[in-house]
Amino acid sequence: MKYFDPHIHMMSRTTDDYENMVAAGILGVVEPAFWQGQPRTNVGTFIDYFDTLIGWEPFRASQFGMRHFCTMGLNPKEANNVPMAEEVMKVLPRFCQKDTVVGIGEIGYDDQTPEEERFFAEQMELAKEFELPVLIHTPHRDKVQGTERTIALVKEVGIDEEMVIIDHLNEQTLPMVLETGCWRGHSVYPFTKMSEERMAELLKQYGTEKMVVNSAADWGRSDPLKVPKTGAAMITAGFSEAEVEKVLFENPINFFAQSGRISLEEMNPKKVDQTKLWEENSVLRGQQPIVDE
Repeated sequence: MKYFDPHIHMMSRTTDDYENMVAAGILGVVEPAFWQGQPRTNVGTFIDYFDTLIGWEPFRASQFGMRHFCTMGLNPKEANNVPMAEEVMKVLPRFCQKDTVVGIGEIGYDDQTPEEERFFAEQMELAKEFELPVLIHTPHRDKVQGTERTIALVKEVGIDEEMVIIDHLNEQTLPMVLETGCWRGHSVYPFTKMSEERMAELLKQYGTEKMVVNSAADWGRSDPLKVPKTGAAMITAGFSEAEVEKVLFENPINFFAQSGRISLEEMNPKKVDQTKLWEENSVLRGQQPIVDE
């Protein structure tokens, strides 16, 4: 089985996670820019972080046979620091042009403030300018209201709904998104958000069209293998292997393929060459390098 995780924060994960993910059949990931747990205080820290998403992290992924893409954006939690957010908006356009950047995100609401809405809308305008898909985070609190406001703002900005995925959906909010042309994202977590079994039930109820599943694994309690574990739950629930690959491999890639920077055709197992360096650095720490023939 082939899998693709379209929302996972690999900077927070170890090399063991890369190895285990590849062994489980995950061929590629999209890493959205996000909040790092502690608020950043100046634009320079964003620039360094964005550089890591297009530099070191794709290299680190390649050293374990993984293809790595990312989305760029100002997350809603840090959008309330207006002077800093304005500076971040000035640097985002240059990162939007990079080859492995397949979208804008994750953007959206957290506390649903006017400041968050301002930068949410501005980043959707940026996505329109660069013809990039948008990954939208729905808030952890007041999720129904936040999803309603999200859909309203998408329509107000006038971005093509086919270019939008609304993430972190559940049984309450998925039906709202089904009434739009947006794609439907679901984050499968240990104990919170969505379980593998609940996800399989939603797929049985609503079908597989535009349905996308991710682990959203980060520095908190999360599991980078939730996508293949959802695949196992789907098989148990009676789905075919072809249906599993449609939801957990083809759908997310086809969504981000709208960027023109990723495609199903290129998503084959990546050969490993651990003799390579990134800015004179290696992931090996003195271990014997692996080189695929």
